[in-house]
Amino acid sequence: MSKFSRRIGWTLVGVSLLLHVFTVYCFSRQPDRFAAFTVMPIWLWGGFGLLSSTVAYYFLRASLSLIMTAVWAITLLVGADEARVLANLGKTPPLPGQAAPYEGQPVLRVITMNTAVFSYGNPATDIAAWQPDIVLLQDTFPYQVRQIADTLYGGHGDYRAHQTNGVITRWKILREIRDPSRRDHQVTIQLPNKQEIEVVNVRFAKAAANQGSEAPSAFAFDKNDIMRGAEILAMTLVAAALLFFVARPLVKGVFQQAPAVTTIVNPDGSVTTLATSPVGSQGTALAAEGPSGGVDERLEVARIQGTLNAAAMRQVSDMVTTNPDQTVAVIRSWLQETR
Repeated sequence: MSKFSRRIGWTLVGVSLLLHVFTVYCFSRQPDRFAAFTVMPIWLWGGFGLLSSTVAYYFLRASLSLIMTAVWAITLLVGADEARVLANLGKTPPLPGQAAPYEGQPVLRVITMNTAVFSYGNPATDIAAWQPDIVLLQDTFPYQVRQIADTLYGGHGDYRAHQTNGVITRWKILREIRDPSRRDHQVTIQLPNKQEIEVVNVRFAKAAANQGSEAPSAFAFDKNDIMRGAEILAMTLVAAALLFFVARPLVKGVFQQAPAVTTIVNPDGSVTTLATSPVGSQGTALAAEGPSGGVDERLEVARIQGTLNAAAMRQVSDMVTTNPDQTVAVIRSWLQETR
C-alpha cells in the first residue's frame, strides 16, 4: 500500500469522524447558530459520512473505516425520523372507544377533521365511535357544528363556531377568542380537575390551483420527490454498507473454513478423494476416501521420502557450515566438469 493511499484513507476517516461528532452535537443540542445545518435531514449528512468511510476502506483497508461505517449506520437508525416511525411496527394501533390511560395517566383524545361542508355526508357517527374529548372542525357551518355536538354528547357538551370553524368538547368552554379577519379560533376549556387548557383551531389557506391545467409530466419532480429520492438513496447506502462490510466478511469466513476436496484417478481406474481441512496455523490435515490399501501405502512412502529429503538437506547444510573451504572447492570442480 502506497503512502499516498494511506494518507487519503486516513484523511477520509478523519473527515467522517469529525462530521459525525458535529452532526450528533447539532441534532442533539439544536443550537440556533447551526440552524442551517439541522434544517436538513440527518440522513443527508449521514450519506456523506458513509461515503467517506467506504471510500476510506477502499484506500486504507483498515478496521477503523469499518467501525465508522457501523457507527454512522447506527446513528441513522436511531436519529432519523423515518427510523422512529418504523419502530412502531408491531405495536397496537389506537382503538375506537374511550382512550385508555398511558402509563397510569389519563389521555385526552382529540380529533380534527375537514368535513367539506358535509359533501360526503354527516361524519358525526364516525367521530362518535372514537369517543373524543375535543373535536376541531374545518369547513363546517355553525348548524353542522351543532348537529355533530348533539350526536356526540346528547346536548351535555359544549361547542363554539366561528365562520367555517368549530370546536366541540365534552367539558365546559370558559372563554373564546375570534379573529374576524381570519378563521383562527381559540377557546379555553376547563377539565374536570379544574385545570384549564387552550385550544386553537387554525384553518389553513387553500393552495392556488389552476383549473384545466395540464397534468404534470412523469419526470417533473418537486422538492418532496427529490428529498424522498435522497432518503431512499441514503437508506440504500446504509443497507449496502451493512452487506459489504458486515455480512460479506462473515459469509466469506464461513466458506473459507470449508474443506477443499481433490479427486485423483488412480492408474487402475479407481477414484480417490482427498479432503483438505484447516487444523490451525501449523498445517493441514488430509483425509483420503477410496481404496485404502494403495493410497495409504503411497501416502506413507511420500511421507518417508519427504522425511529423508529433509534429513539430507540438513546434513548438507551442516557440511557447508562446518567446511566452507571444501564446499567451495567441490563446487568449482563441478563447474569445471560442466565446461
